[in-house]
Amino acid sequence: MLYYFFDYLTSFYSGFDVFRYLTLRIILASLTALAISLIIGPIIINKLIEKKLYQSIREDGPKSHITSKADIPSMGGIIIIISIVLSTILWSDILNKNIWILLFVLLSFGSIGFYDDYKKFVYSSSDGISGKTKLFYQILFSAVVASYIFFTSTNQMEMTLTAPFFKNFALYLGIFFIPWVIIVITGSSNAVNLTDGLDGLAILPCILIAAAFVLFAYVEGNFNIANYLLIPYLPGVSEVSIFASAIVGSGLGFLWYNSYPAEIFMGDVGSLSLGASLASIAVLLRLEIIYAIMGGVFVAEALSVMIQVSYYKIYKKRIFLMSPIHHHFEEKGWPEPKIIVRFWIITFILVLIALASLKIR
Repeated sequence: MLYYFFDYLTSFYSGFDVFRYLTLRIILASLTALAISLIIGPIIINKLIEKKLYQSIREDGPKSHITSKADIPSMGGIIIIISIVLSTILWSDILNKNIWILLFVLLSFGSIGFYDDYKKFVYSSSDGISGKTKLFYQILFSAVVASYIFFTSTNQMEMTLTAPFFKNFALYLGIFFIPWVIIVITGSSNAVNLTDGLDGLAILPCILIAAAFVLFAYVEGNFNIANYLLIPYLPGVSEVSIFASAIVGSGLGFLWYNSYPAEIFMGDVGSLSLGASLASIAVLLRLEIIYAIMGGVFVAEALSVMIQVSYYKIYKKRIFLMSPIHHHFEEKGWPEPKIIVRFWIITFILVLIALASLKIR
């Protein structure tokens, strides 16, 4: 919105042209989202406490959570979504189709999470909507996004799967692009949801990954830089950096209240929307494999649940003391802050490895 406003003002004073520069808008988008989340955070926290919308504790979860997390409000993802949407609309080129794809994903998956959280509070249960219902809508919204990208694509590269560190690897997916995107977005949405079990555990990895995507989007959308680094040039994707930057800012603002000991949890409304949004960015930038590397913590959390469930069904025994895997370490006696910080460190290292792929090819 402000992109076109300052473009109009440039006709009166050329100095306003600086606000059209992508680098400045990236910074402003992040700062705007940060400011919004810090301002509305206490307001939403107090409203949630007033309505007694507290976190629902799993009956089969760690016993320590029954006392330590029972009176903490959930649905804090509302703070994140509002901050991202407002900042993105303000500082992005709103005529860019990628922006509307990402906003659709954020709001649609956020609505699934919102309804899920709402049902938990209404029925005072940690179950929410059924797994099948949730999965149905996740697949539905993912399919809408995948189909739209597929049928509006004008560049074969947008349908091609690339691999980091291998400059000559390129697999054209064709019609298989649609089921591939459905798997990536749905899987990521659930993986981040599973990770969001300790104070700040999920949000900082989301921030670090989004920050890396800011750089990737900027590079892939710049013909000269992309050509120099021998990476695919994708016209128009540079605007994705604005959305990713807004995630960074809103995430930092939310972490201010979500850091240990947390004042609020993001709930499914936050975790489902963030997981789907990061995956959608990866799809638009053709960086699904890179995203899997950076989101290694999310992958490990999801795999730990799948392995635990499958092994128990077959052998009636458990591999982990509890899943997702962060609960396994809790049961082993690790203090919560130590688990959180170590998972953060792992993500930081994985993001650095992913960034190295820009040069090592």
